[in-house]
Amino acid sequence: MRLKEVNQMKELIQLHKDEFIEQLKRFLSIPSISSLSAHKGDVVKGAEWVADALKETGMEHVEIIETKGHPIVYADWIHTEGKPTVLVYGHYDVQPEDPLDLWETPPFEPTIRDGKIFARGATDDKGQLFLHIKALDLLLKENGELPVNVKFCIEGEEEIASPNLGPFINENQEKLVCDAVVISDTSFIEKGQPAICTSLRGALAMEVTVKTANTDLHSGTYGGAIPNSIHALVHILESLHHENGEIAVDGFYKGVPEVTEELRGEVAQIPFDEEKTKRELDLDALFGEEGFTFQERVGIRPTLEINGITGGFQGEGLKTIVPSKASAKISCRLVGEQNPQAIYEAIEQHMEAHKPAGAKVEVQQYIQANPVALDSRNPMIQTAADAYEEVYGVRPLFPKEGGSIPIVEVFSRVLDAPVVLMGFGLPSENLHAPNEHFHIENFVKGMETAASYLKKLGNQ
Repeated sequence: MRLKEVNQMKELIQLHKDEFIEQLKRFLSIPSISSLSAHKGDVVKGAEWVADALKETGMEHVEIIETKGHPIVYADWIHTEGKPTVLVYGHYDVQPEDPLDLWETPPFEPTIRDGKIFARGATDDKGQLFLHIKALDLLLKENGELPVNVKFCIEGEEEIASPNLGPFINENQEKLVCDAVVISDTSFIEKGQPAICTSLRGALAMEVTVKTANTDLHSGTYGGAIPNSIHALVHILESLHHENGEIAVDGFYKGVPEVTEELRGEVAQIPFDEEKTKRELDLDALFGEEGFTFQERVGIRPTLEINGITGGFQGEGLKTIVPSKASAKISCRLVGEQNPQAIYEAIEQHMEAHKPAGAKVEVQQYIQANPVALDSRNPMIQTAADAYEEVYGVRPLFPKEGGSIPIVEVFSRVLDAPVVLMGFGLPSENLHAPNEHFHIENFVKGMETAASYLKKLGNQ
């Protein structure tokens, strides 16, 4: 973009900034919680709001597409023959607001303070999605046309692992065909340091239930003589790791790439302050697989985490029983060529082999997603880096994220297109937690960056 064009875009953004923030507030006011059936109607409202926003922007062929779950919103603007086609993906569903008492202001009453907008979904992902819609709005206001062809595919099930989007992509390859998929659902390294993520770990989630007797029993009459479901569960969970942090399940590491010195060097480029992290989390030590740094543990190594345990009496006071049932929720992050189904079966076999006498084990799978790796040298990604550098004055780094966006691998594989993870959030913005927020500075600069990216693609 020439300097004159850059200044024109900045002026347009400033002219419409307050209007766009008020629109974002209305979007954030919709409690589109995909995981709770009580909010199914609100999720539909979220889809309708996105569809209306796309129509108002000037997008065409806007559809709300029903699925077995929550709707998908599609739109396009395809009028620049010979220019690339960019597919923008995002999600309008959000996490539950719990725990409500830790919010300083109500989660669905958007509030601005200290240069940030506070609301559930502010950074994950309504704010980041909306800036793309508004960037296109500005480009159309400025020129009456777009520099490239654009498609939108916006879902309402990302927070529940996108169960219906994968089949939709497979069944609509021609409709969704593109030269790049742009996703803004990730974060900067820190304030002022942009990042384009080039790797996401896969995911696997399950719940294990251990049963012993057919009912809870009096601990005075039966204690010490019958199996205790919680003891059995704890024994099984403890067996999943060695003391050095390595995962003890046979076959778990099959498909995990060798950690080369080149890979270690690439990971080490991402800044990390161990002492600061410990202070912020009120920890006196970090933990993990021996022989690997913090960045390596969360970016390029697989994990198995216990997310929650339930069993026995949970109420106030004391109830002296031998509990008959206990359960735990477990999630894994996977890398390289690890196969989620094979890992699930290996864990299931491990638990069966390590259950104590008198215990019965049942395992139920919830989530499965493949890992994905992206080539930072791809021209579509490097052009995005140019746009960041133009707006922020700093070239982005290319981190390997520990989290999972299951649909990224599906887009990359099925559409055979590079995925450009242009995040504008910050790690400190409390996504999935109370007081989630989005920095207005990045909302504004995000619009500028998204517009710059499309213009640069159009000029190539």
